[in-house]
Amino acid sequence: MTLAEHPIETPPRAPSPVHRFGTLAVHAGSPHDPVTGAVIEPISLSTTFAQTSVGKPVGQYEYSRSSNPNRDNFERAIAALEHARFALAFSSGSATTANILQSLAAGSHVISVSDVYGGTHRYFTKVALTHDVKVTFSPSIEIDIAQLITPETKLIWIESPSNPTLTLVDIRKVATIAHQHGILVVVDNTFLSPYVQNPLDHGADIVVHSVTKYINGHSDVVMGAAAFNSQDVYDRLSFLQNALGAVPSAFDCWLAHRGLKTLHLRAREATKNATGVANALKNSPNIIAVNYPGLPSHPQYAVTQKQHRDGMGGGMLSFRIRGGHEAAERFCQATKIYTLAESLGGIESLVEVPSAMTHGGIPREQREAAGVFDDLVRVSCGIEDEADLVADVLQALEKAVVGPKITNALASNGNGSV
Repeated sequence: MTLAEHPIETPPRAPSPVHRFGTLAVHAGSPHDPVTGAVIEPISLSTTFAQTSVGKPVGQYEYSRSSNPNRDNFERAIAALEHARFALAFSSGSATTANILQSLAAGSHVISVSDVYGGTHRYFTKVALTHDVKVTFSPSIEIDIAQLITPETKLIWIESPSNPTLTLVDIRKVATIAHQHGILVVVDNTFLSPYVQNPLDHGADIVVHSVTKYINGHSDVVMGAAAFNSQDVYDRLSFLQNALGAVPSAFDCWLAHRGLKTLHLRAREATKNATGVANALKNSPNIIAVNYPGLPSHPQYAVTQKQHRDGMGGGMLSFRIRGGHEAAERFCQATKIYTLAESLGGIESLVEVPSAMTHGGIPREQREAAGVFDDLVRVSCGIEDEADLVADVLQALEKAVVGPKITNALASNGNGSV
């Protein structure tokens, strides 16, 4: 049986945490080693575990694909920070998506926001169809949801903020309608992390992360995770986790757990930096539009205030630059601190052009319908000094937009050459 064959019931909630986020980040899933007293857990690299007799392992572990001490501890930490009863770790964010979609019966229907990560869009349109799961994309899911639901609809997929236009969704509003029809709601929380937003608190059934990003935070691990409260969801997804085998290594779990312990510090600094950069961009004549949930000018700023911790905007933003795709490329090549690279959420700041990179596999017409234009630049602010990041953005804008204008003017006046 599948997730889709069970009506939604209000699941038991995770117990209210005794401690606040920073304390949980450091201590959840981090027991002292009972043998040595080590305050940081050892890495358990063994793939198999001894048994005292047939079918009777020495401890709780038999084979590392099924479970591993480092993965268990990391999953406990994720569950604690997402206010969930359960969490599962996977080998990537895409593997997390695949496991959830695989749990749906053939013939199921999924509704997704249009502005979604390119890899998720690829899975929905190229892979899910192979086991007869159809996906409908909506640019305004809060408005369209009631009309888009069919008897076959089993799942609603939300990114809030979305990638890369930073569009927000009122999770509670969507979940209320979805649950009236027995439909699961999944929220990809990668862009904000558990520190800034906890979707389960707003009615979502499953929250997913590319752990590669903010949770690990150091650009050295590829992993994914899902958290939820339902025992039924746990039984089905944990079965698939083991059966499909898309699990992270013990070492990756150890690294990601280490990164998680400083998430609150990094998320606060990234938000501070992104806010400074967004304000600088907003005031620049070289910019067409800035997408940042922390700006009062964001069209869904009320959702930021409702769903995000302390109204934080997170460390991600995007903007449309004057001069088209060529200017966007020049900007990314002119930055000195920001690195031109895909991914996000690390300690270092990154820039990219989604239309040619992370979202390049989506047809242009579909991209632009979702707001992903060729002149859009996506920025991931790291934990460098705010003043340096702002200065780097402004000097790169001058080189990308103003410099070519001067060159062209000189050439047209016969004072220079093209």
